[in-house]
Amino acid sequence: MTKKSGLLKSIMLSMLVAMGVVISPILRIEGMCPMAHFINITCAVLLGPWYALLCATLIGVIRMMFMGIPPLALTGAVFGATLSGIMYRISNGKLIFAVIGEVIGTGIIGAIVSYPVMAFICGKAGLTWLFYVPLFVCGTLIGGTIAYFFLTALSKSGMLANLQKGLGAKIYDQSNAEHKRAFSNTAQD
Repeated sequence: MTKKSGLLKSIMLSMLVAMGVVISPILRIEGMCPMAHFINITCAVLLGPWYALLCATLIGVIRMMFMGIPPLALTGAVFGATLSGIMYRISNGKLIFAVIGEVIGTGIIGAIVSYPVMAFICGKAGLTWLFYVPLFVCGTLIGGTIAYFFLTALSKSGMLANLQKGLGAKIYDQSNAEHKRAFSNTAQD
């Protein structure tokens, strides 16, 4: 990683964290925060799984400290963000796998991990192991759908590959970027 791409990754991470904190109250009810999932998937695709984990952790901690959000802000984000990035890489850049990773990681794993955190640490009574699964799955499906359409639009315009290239990330969308570049060179001639 070059010094320039490291700086750009830090700036992109900072912007995604800021956006995640600001837009997370949109459509939010306890246990369902679709815009956080949008940010998780976007970060996973642009920066990779470990940056997505860091982004989700930072957003969760900031939301817990300043917005009074329960620990669901962490348990409902970190697993999905990481799995989203891992599945995106394993699938060689298929956006739908980034969304599926978020749904499985947050909707199922994060929801199940949230039960002991909320029941035993926060003292919330009347919960079962699967209490948060429907809410988390619905939230990830909403946020994942928004992220999928957003990233697909970026991909079709060639911007996704350009962003990944500028950030020093692995570019999976080579053919689309090359097609757009060839088209723009032809249009200029």
